[in-house]
Amino acid sequence: MTTPHALDTDQARTRLHELIVLDVRTPGEYATGHLPGALNIPLDHLDHALPDIRHAAQRGDLLVVCASGARSENACHTLAAHGITTATLTGGTTAWAADGHTLHHPDSARRTAWNMERQVRLTAGAVVLTGLALGRLHPAFRLASAGVAGGLVYAALTNTCGMASLLAKLPHNRPHQGDLDATLSALRAG
Repeated sequence: MTTPHALDTDQARTRLHELIVLDVRTPGEYATGHLPGALNIPLDHLDHALPDIRHAAQRGDLLVVCASGARSENACHTLAAHGITTATLTGGTTAWAADGHTLHHPDSARRTAWNMERQVRLTAGAVVLTGLALGRLHPAFRLASAGVAGGLVYAALTNTCGMASLLAKLPHNRPHQGDLDATLSALRAG
């Protein structure tokens, strides 16, 4: 495979016609705008999609994208552990849009969820505020705020986010089975 392990937005735009693009964000995030031609396979469905991704990788170079690059980097490591070589888009769809490249917005988007980072910020803030408010009744409630703070530090140090993993399991962040089946069929058909 000739694809380097990371492509910047200009490199990806130049090669977009020859790349198989996998977007590992949640379906709601994907619906808010994605690279033209990108197929949505949420990060937590990657293992299920491995046979079809392996088949697609035999036909062409794979580019994995997410919002900022963190989830796609994790996906690349997961795929590499299964012998599938991929590249990630440096800075993700955020950098793609910031550099003036077009994002595709489906005409029939059934839902428009917030991106995962925004969902995490809302949830973390709400838990911290609730913990502090209830801490006035009993100091033990402040532990919820401390737990979120510790989780955020851990997330920054490891470049992972447990809260995002949990939020990804909420119904509005889950793919419809038909959508995922259509994506896997597209990977097989090429």
